[in-house]
Amino acid sequence: MSGTFVGMPAFPRAARQAVGDATLRANLKHATHTIRDKRARAVAELDDWAALREAGKQIKDHTLRHLDTYLVQVEETVTAAGGTVHWATDADEANRIVTRLVKETGESEVVKVKSMATQEIGLNEALEAAGIAAYETDLAELIVQLGHDRPSHILVPAIHRNRGEIRDIFTQEMAAWGRPAPEGLTDTPAELAEAARLHLREKFLRAKVGISGANFMVAETGTLVVVESEGNGRMCLTLPETLISVVGIEKIVPTWRDLEVFLQTLPRSSTAERMNPYTSMWTGTTDTDGPQTFHLVLIDNGRTDTLADEVGRQALRCIRCSACLNVCPVYERAGGHAYGSVYPGPIGAILSPQLRGTASEIDASLPYASSLCGACYEVCPVAIDIPEVLVHLREKVADQGGPGHRLEKAAIKAAGWVLDHPGALAAGERIASRTRKLHPKKLSGPGAGQWTNSRDLPLMPAEPFRDWWKKNRA
Repeated sequence: MSGTFVGMPAFPRAARQAVGDATLRANLKHATHTIRDKRARAVAELDDWAALREAGKQIKDHTLRHLDTYLVQVEETVTAAGGTVHWATDADEANRIVTRLVKETGESEVVKVKSMATQEIGLNEALEAAGIAAYETDLAELIVQLGHDRPSHILVPAIHRNRGEIRDIFTQEMAAWGRPAPEGLTDTPAELAEAARLHLREKFLRAKVGISGANFMVAETGTLVVVESEGNGRMCLTLPETLISVVGIEKIVPTWRDLEVFLQTLPRSSTAERMNPYTSMWTGTTDTDGPQTFHLVLIDNGRTDTLADEVGRQALRCIRCSACLNVCPVYERAGGHAYGSVYPGPIGAILSPQLRGTASEIDASLPYASSLCGACYEVCPVAIDIPEVLVHLREKVADQGGPGHRLEKAAIKAAGWVLDHPGALAAGERIASRTRKLHPKKLSGPGAGQWTNSRDLPLMPAEPFRDWWKKNRA
């Protein structure tokens, strides 16, 4: 991945600021509780949910074990259907490929289907630097783009905004991007949706180039699949003359039969619907329908390195449903921006440090952005054991060293010596009890300061337990 999301500090500092925003916390609590309650009811309707979950896990694990074979098959089937396949090792290469393809059409603007892969590589910024305007057409992504903001949720990128804020964004910003907001726009959902529809319609009808991601790629036919709820994806995938799809190499499923499993689990885990309102599929090009030129850009961008990690590779099973975000107590309070990545929440805490590495301060902090409560694992439709991967990544970060980890190792070594010498332990306990009035309520320094900045140290007892036992029970 290309750098940190917005050049943000490590998660603890970013989260501390977010937790202080009462409006943000209220928006997040209302939205996440509503979504997860609806999801629980939708999942409960299926008696075979556990079997579907296990099937999704097995399909993904099988595909990842044989990814080299299926990638070659995708290239062959897409090419046979009239498409052109491009391979991108990293974000910079992917951006160069897409920018070149757009320039070759002679166009200076594109419409986009919601795509986390293009956000991951910073495609909009790369296109802007080349003089190409990229217009987001998903309603939530439009809100984020007009507000000069960043997504904070996988499924609902503008989850941190309430209706009043969205109305103000539309009123103040729409005119600079195209058709202005209607006069007297209120914050009712119907009026906001109509304002977005009118604003986007002219872009759909004018654009010659569309850019998409894909939820899935079916290897046996070279078919790409996008699921969405508004119809904007269908417009972007059918009206432009040229379609460029930017997709991570892990999005493959081997067969149509495999796809059927995920078309049951994804909508219920994400939007709490029995099926998606719009499931769009395209296979290469057709002379009489849809785009006449199709390009598929397959991006690695750290995925091969992630695949090499036997524990961490399960993060590549992710189907981007966002269920883990909606049950996470940390995400509910801190919001998505604190994660410094296009992938927020529990899945982001294990995916971003693997795609980007843990060299930066923010990526080294993400595996610690969790209480390890396990709620994320319980709701994951492909059974990613996120707590297991978090602990695994924490071990990697600790192995890198650093002042905090060196001090921790020294403290553990010292504690081990004291515990091996009962006399020293008893003497230390007596000294600590006799000096308890002098003890601070907070500690400073690596590790300890993080623990006590939100809680006081417990008061030391008046005498050690060993001495009390001798007096009262001996």
